Formats: sequence, structure tokens, C-alpha cells
Amino acid sequence: MPEESPDSAYHSNGSSLEEEAAERMEDEEQERLLSYWQSVGRGHQVDVPRDMAEPIQQLTRNNNPQERQAIPFTLIQRKEKLGDLLYEKRQYGKAKWACIKMKEKQYEQSICLGFMKLMRYICEQNSSGLYLGITIPIVTVVHTNESQSEITPLVTVAYYLPEVLQDEPPHPFDSDIIIEEWPSTIVYSRGFRGITNEDSIMREINLLAEILESPELCLQDTFIIAGYTNPAAANRHNEIWFLQRP
Repeated sequence: MPEESPDSAYHSNGSSLEEEAAERMEDEEQERLLSYWQSVGRGHQVDVPRDMAEPIQQLTRNNNPQERQAIPFTLIQRKEKLGDLLYEKRQYGKAKWACIKMKEKQYEQSICLGFMKLMRYICEQNSSGLYLGITIPIVTVVHTNESQSEITPLVTVAYYLPEVLQDEPPHPFDSDIIIEEWPSTIVYSRGFRGITNEDSIMREINLLAEILESPELCLQDTFIIAGYTNPAAANRHNEIWFLQRP
């Protein structure tokens, strides 16, 4: 067996040191991201467990705007006033979504915990063992009480499956996540920024109801909050959707 030359030993040790340094940097980055999410979670009274470290890191790495797949829709109408967009009327086609129902004390807790469960599904905890890719928006279906004065606790957080997975969606390991097929729907959409909680959602519902010419054509107790940035973001880009009656 030939002896290893000093040069090859040097390169071998060099590569080993480089790999160790890269692993150490990766571990430090993972800890930093987890610590950040845990800090944000505490603000929403949500515990972010340690097993979220890898999904958080994977999602962060793949969070370039160019790599996010927007949910396809057909624009039917744009309503503007003095150059400002009041709302858009869109049609979304029939599609499969990964959905999870949540019922925490606060809306913010429900969307944070629901989003974390969906993150695990997206980040390899599925029957394909693959990273599924981010689609935007992540949506939350909310309901109001009979008097339309407040949001009820039960919400559904949902992730649109990428086009290539629509025919055969990977099976979630988490039994709380259900794959549902939603019918084609016409929505009236209006954008808003900032946090989403019971108060801000009711404000946006009332605002869009005032703007629409015929709000009675839409469901009166079911609405969708569409989130284009993750719940940890400080200044979120959101939309409120009214659903036209079938």
C-alpha cells in the first residue's frame, strides 16, 4: 500500500477542517434563527420547540422571492379610486391544499402553531421526503359569529400545493394535516399591512364590506386572510378575501 504524501495529508486535513468550520457555522446559524423565532413566538404566547430549528433554517434558505410560487388566478376586475387600488376581483381554480384546523385562545397563536406544523410538512416531513417548496400566500380561513362582531376561535391554516404536486400530493406525517380539494372560487381581495389579530381582521372585513357595491353576493360568515410573509415578519403583507357565493 503506497504511503500518503505530505501534500495529500495536508489537503485531507484542510478539507476536514473546512468541513468542520462549515458545519459549525451552519449550527450557529440554525441556533440564531431558532432563537429569533422563539423570541417572536413568546410575543404571541407560542412556544417554538427545538425540533423546528431545521425546518426554520430550510425555509429561510429557500425564501428568495424568485423561488416562491404564487397561487395562479385570473384577474376579473380592478376597482380603483383616485389612483388607489380599492380591491381586485379574482377567480382561483380548483386545487388541492394541505390544511390544518386550529383552535387556540388567540388568533395569533392559531396561525403561528398552524404555520409551524405546515412548515414541517413542507420541509421533508412528508411521504416524498423532499422539500416541497413555498407557495404564496399561506391562507387562513376564519369565521365570524352570528352578529358578525367577532372572529370565532376555530380557524383553518392552509398551504397551496405546488403545481407539480397537485395530481399526487405527498402524504403528511402529521395526522392533523388533511389534504383537501377546494372548488373554483371568485374572491374579492384587498391588501393591508401589519399584524393580523381579531381586531385588525374585523376592521378589514368591515372596510371591504363598505367598499364593495354588493357585499351580499359574498359569504357573510366566512373570510380568508392571505399572508405573503411569514408570521415572524414585523411588517406583514396581507390580504382580506371575501368569497363569492357559489
